[in-house]
Amino acid sequence: MWTLSDEERSALWLSLQVSAWAVGASLPPALLCALLMARVRFVGKSIFEGLIYLPLVLPPVVTGYLLLILLGRRGYIGSWLYDTFGILFAFRWTGAAIASAIMGFPLMVRAIRLSLESVDRRIETAARTLGAGRWRVFFTITLPLTLPGIVAGSVLSFGRSLGEFGATITFVSNIPGETRTLPLAIYTLTQVPGGDEAALRLIVISIALSLATLIASELLVRRATERLHG
Repeated sequence: MWTLSDEERSALWLSLQVSAWAVGASLPPALLCALLMARVRFVGKSIFEGLIYLPLVLPPVVTGYLLLILLGRRGYIGSWLYDTFGILFAFRWTGAAIASAIMGFPLMVRAIRLSLESVDRRIETAARTLGAGRWRVFFTITLPLTLPGIVAGSVLSFGRSLGEFGATITFVSNIPGETRTLPLAIYTLTQVPGGDEAALRLIVISIALSLATLIASELLVRRATERLHG
């Protein structure tokens, strides 16, 4: 019962690959957005924050359809990318990574922002007073103190990416070996006769991965916090 078929192993590996790329691509812009939201005052900040958190409240299908309009083969941006560089995201695993990154992005930004807001600004001021430059203060003080939030946001985004379904199936469809991630494989198996046993296997794996992600997030944040205060 617990022997995975080649297609099931492919879906599992693809989900891990997509989630890892989604987190890696999201981290730099998430850190920048969190810095802007936590440290900078500017006109339209409320609108900016609303746009960042919008994927949390929008139906995932809407997000996927917007991605299709923008980055599809004939989309506003996608057509230019394809004609100029030959880059195509729609119906590719890279498109699944983009969809997962967008859906997990607000969680990552939120965690990093809260961590930044908890940093004692007096430490940064003291370092500047002693002659440290702005960038040195950021990389030697601010960033290390924000590490627990960065870790938590990255792991939460990874877990969210593992479970992404609506935006992915809308933007990149459900292609075996190319875009069929774990949630899409479970959905497919529940629609075919005799697929219940295989679907159950993947459901158990999904639950195990989700629990492992949550436990890892807690342990990594705890370890990072202990290192900072130890």
